[in-house]
Amino acid sequence: MNKSITGRHFELTDAIKAYAYALMDGFNKYNLDIISSSVVISADEKNGKKGFNVEFLVNLKDKNTIVITEHEKDVYAALDLAAERVKKGLRRHADKIKNHKVMSFADLGEEAEAVTEIDAEDIEIVPMDLELHKPLDFDEAIEALRSEKKRQFIVFNDYDGNMRVMYKRADGKFGLY
Repeated sequence: MNKSITGRHFELTDAIKAYAYALMDGFNKYNLDIISSSVVISADEKNGKKGFNVEFLVNLKDKNTIVITEHEKDVYAALDLAAERVKKGLRRHADKIKNHKVMSFADLGEEAEAVTEIDAEDIEIVPMDLELHKPLDFDEAIEALRSEKKRQFIVFNDYDGNMRVMYKRADGKFGLY
């Protein structure tokens, strides 16, 4: 994780930098892929009152970003409050990832296992009549796709003898793989 601390209109001391780095190290406990984390500390004065703005930017993998801004009179208090809000956001993101339903076999991870035993009684094989007895060329494949309404794609041999796939697009044109 890349870490950066920036001070605007404010001189960063070593103690403040060490404290901010320690807070950013606490973000790793959620086991998220954090790409970078940065803190911007700025001093400002409004209506004669001095205060500090702390902004945390945490970039996660998959284009997720958490941005938290906090304003307090004390820089350490602002850092603490902002860090707690970032941790809350990271915890919510981690829970969302944990509760996400797995949609594909690749999402299951490395420990996933394929089914090794299949009951033969549950399998139903539907025979299909093959109309093609010889490989098609390009022109025959186009004619076959135009003539049939049900078929969406067809496999044929191109001029070089390689197997290709032609398919119908939604706009009525033909695509070629």
